Amino acid sequence: MTTIMIVTMIALLLLGFPMMVPLIAAAIIGFYMMFNGFGQMDTLIQQMMAGIRPASLIAVPMFILAADIMTRGQSANRLIAMVMSFIGHIKGGLAVSTAASCTLFGAVSGSTQATVVAVGSPLRPKMLKAGYSDSFTLALIINASDIAFLIPPSIGMIIYGVVSGTSIGELFIAGIGPGLLILLMFSAYCITYAIVKDVPTEAKANWRERGTAVKKALWPLGFPVIIIGGIYGGIFSPTEAAAACVLYAVLLEFVVFRSLKMVDIYTIAKSTGLITAVVFILVAVGNSFSWIISFAQIPQTILEAVGVNDAGPTGVLIAICISFFIACMFVDPIVVILVLTPIFAPAIAATGLDPVLVGILITLQVAIGSATPPFGCDIFTAIAIFKRPYWEVIKGTPPFIFMLILAAALLIMFPQIALFLRDLAFR
Repeated sequence: MTTIMIVTMIALLLLGFPMMVPLIAAAIIGFYMMFNGFGQMDTLIQQMMAGIRPASLIAVPMFILAADIMTRGQSANRLIAMVMSFIGHIKGGLAVSTAASCTLFGAVSGSTQATVVAVGSPLRPKMLKAGYSDSFTLALIINASDIAFLIPPSIGMIIYGVVSGTSIGELFIAGIGPGLLILLMFSAYCITYAIVKDVPTEAKANWRERGTAVKKALWPLGFPVIIIGGIYGGIFSPTEAAAACVLYAVLLEFVVFRSLKMVDIYTIAKSTGLITAVVFILVAVGNSFSWIISFAQIPQTILEAVGVNDAGPTGVLIAICISFFIACMFVDPIVVILVLTPIFAPAIAATGLDPVLVGILITLQVAIGSATPPFGCDIFTAIAIFKRPYWEVIKGTPPFIFMLILAAALLIMFPQIALFLRDLAFR
């Protein structure tokens, strides 16, 4: 049965069907073979509905909507201007500002692709004018945008939390340390690159200009305060924080900045609805697929065959990292989380691993895979937005991918990078 399901999925993917079709086709085939027909087909439908029933998933469309409003408004540009005013003048400062801006915008959007658009669109022309190569610039943008998957809010963390039953609030707090670690690694590389290539520096802003930039960015900086401060302080649940972010985004862009008008609401709502529909369909069919493979004991069989159950905690973490990294090079990150998380659940439980640490590592691997050839989703977002050829977009990615893999290794060796703030906030 397992072989037939895998062959079916691969064949449908090669034929060009969207990922939801191979998933549901494999689930239906597995259901038919296990129950000798479609007499109890309503059970499969119930599993699909169960996948999108958790209340925590309400946060997903809320964060997507907030990110869409901010991307179309002024929040991103104000955050970028603030970062540039402080570090734009140092060697490699423009590149460091790009990485820092991606981190800041990730803290208000939770979406890697929204970050590519919001930060990459204004900063790529500046980096090219300053003397950075286009391959370096594109690689920096798509890889630094992946920090948005780790810095709360993170849609990937929400999906993992729902699938695994892990606290989304704890995942959000635990993602801050690894996100800042990656920002530091990227910044060091950007400075080194600028020194080696002798890239000119930007003009230094005076303190009056910095003060003006900070003043303009104060409103957008309220987003991480709402999300992190609200959850840490026990004021909001992650879902309530998402709703508060939408309200704050509307007030900011429509009332305070007046960058958007009422006529924009339809376009924003339509865009959010389309993205949300895709996400929820993937979650529903992914849950039914996961139920089928769990019912058939396929995860246990696979893990026993490769010896993961006997590998110990470190071996399980390494196996998880490798599996998620490779899978996200070819398949949508949400699908990978939905399919692979249940497969490793028995090994995670057997070795007593902290599910929050596992969730951060999975989120990091998903982020790496999103920017890794051949089919990382952020690569194709950059191709579409910047109108550049595939090879030029991926040419500069290897150093960044190496740093992200190094960050994963450091997390395995030093779990407190992720767990320190979680323990401080929730223990």
